[in-house]
Amino acid sequence: MRWENLTDSDHARAAGPALFGADAVTVRTFDTPEFRGVTFHEVRARSILNRVPGASRMPFEWTVNPYRGCTHACVYCFARKTHSYLDLDTGLGFDSQIVVKVNAPELLRRQLASRRWQGEHVAMGTNVDCYQRAEGRYRLMPGIIEALTERANPFSILTKGTLILRDLDLLTRAARVTDVGISVSVGFTDAELWRTVEPGTPAPERRLEVVRTLGEHGIRCGVLMAPVIPFLGDEPAQLRATVRAIAAAGATSVTPLVLHLRPGAREWFMAWLARHHPHLVRRYERLYAEGAYAPKWYQRRITRQVHDLAREYGIGPTRGGMPRRIAEPGPARPAEAAATVPTQLSLI
Repeated sequence: MRWENLTDSDHARAAGPALFGADAVTVRTFDTPEFRGVTFHEVRARSILNRVPGASRMPFEWTVNPYRGCTHACVYCFARKTHSYLDLDTGLGFDSQIVVKVNAPELLRRQLASRRWQGEHVAMGTNVDCYQRAEGRYRLMPGIIEALTERANPFSILTKGTLILRDLDLLTRAARVTDVGISVSVGFTDAELWRTVEPGTPAPERRLEVVRTLGEHGIRCGVLMAPVIPFLGDEPAQLRATVRAIAAAGATSVTPLVLHLRPGAREWFMAWLARHHPHLVRRYERLYAEGAYAPKWYQRRITRQVHDLAREYGIGPTRGGMPRRIAEPGPARPAEAAATVPTQLSLI
């Protein structure tokens, strides 16, 4: 493995030294059912706050990613390419070789205390899920949330993991002193589709229970409806069922995002498609002939349909650039009621 090439982004690889040294790595396996076949590479990171390149489409400038690789095993995950920097394959290697930054909480606390830090918004879950199964063992997020709360530093979390409810008290405490945004990713409610494309994630209905539970505790939660998968999850009836379930869970907003296929993810997804839906391969090759993104006309059609359904079911679409916010328990003021969660391109 090439630890000297491990950084948090292509930009960082070009601009500076590696985030870890090879002498800072401990390899572990655990003989338990949930971790069987998974190898953990425990590293002591040199930096945990990662600056997003200015050219990025992300609506935030700073991220914290305590893990690399993800046992959610989503076949479409854009972050798969990052494993190639370690000489690991972007398929099964990404799903089963997990890098754990074991010193993330203490390192973040130190970096937030620096005079150079200006208290900017920090986004989490933007590379891989910070509430994947590994978090149940390593428990990095409580320390990370506490460090941000101590500095009243605004932050947001995007997740498919139900484990976030473990930290409900910490999130409620943080929301009293700073802006906190929570988004749950639910692209579809079709059980058969979920089992094949997101085999390591909690079921969609369990994720929607997270949205409901957060709302019951005064924490406003939006849903990133992502990915909408062409020809498999984009029928009008499927979109309606998903938006209806999102509304029933009490989501404050819904943001649709069509599947995109970057290098690394594209090869793995297309191999999966050839095995499970060979009749769709040519249609995908045509739809994604121009690159990683579906054509604008297709994206606009899906967005329009979802937004129309959201209005019908009483939830508003998200508008990019709007602030992420958690309201205190009690009636929301008009300005707060309009606050929603901006589009994120992280887990797809």
